[in-house]
Amino acid sequence: MYEGHLFVISGPSGTGKGTICRMILEEETGMSLSISMTTRRPRPGEEDGKSYYFVSHEEFENKIEAKGFLEYAQIYGNYYGTPKQEVLDTLKKGIDVILEIDTQGAIQVKKHYPKSVLIFILPPSMAELRRRITARGAETVEEIKLRMSKAMKEISFINEYDYYVINAELAESLNRMNAIIMTERSRVSQTIYDMIQKYEEEM
Repeated sequence: MYEGHLFVISGPSGTGKGTICRMILEEETGMSLSISMTTRRPRPGEEDGKSYYFVSHEEFENKIEAKGFLEYAQIYGNYYGTPKQEVLDTLKKGIDVILEIDTQGAIQVKKHYPKSVLIFILPPSMAELRRRITARGAETVEEIKLRMSKAMKEISFINEYDYYVINAELAESLNRMNAIIMTERSRVSQTIYDMIQKYEEEM
């Protein structure tokens, strides 16, 4: 049985990784978005099982104890994590999974699932990244400085990744992402050996 691929997408805020993930999911068949679990309360418009799996602190910590996460973190008093079994079950069905998380989470995923494919989304330049963040008009000068500092810290982990995509033009970035996905889907693995064995049995 063909097993899906786990594509882990990271990149600083403002690089457009969310837009890229959304468009890949719209274009690609056999692709699913991993839904994270959190202990924070739902915001207006969010749905349990679609936006996040919303659970209590006790439920989350029980799942940690049972080693039920590919990765998790505690941020501002709330937990966020990627449920392991849901992802593995989807992969076993032959469906590829996209997981959009930060660098720390991506490194955890690679440790728990070494076959995962890590892709880092880069801005064309730090000046352009600053322009994109500033254009939102939602943050103070000090908050923008903090975001830029955080972006450089995230970029410092790029050597942990398998591929990178510089998101200067969205169409070109999507082409590069599709090329990476096709490359990984075509890689010789145990799956293809099993397929050849099936061919021999059919002779």
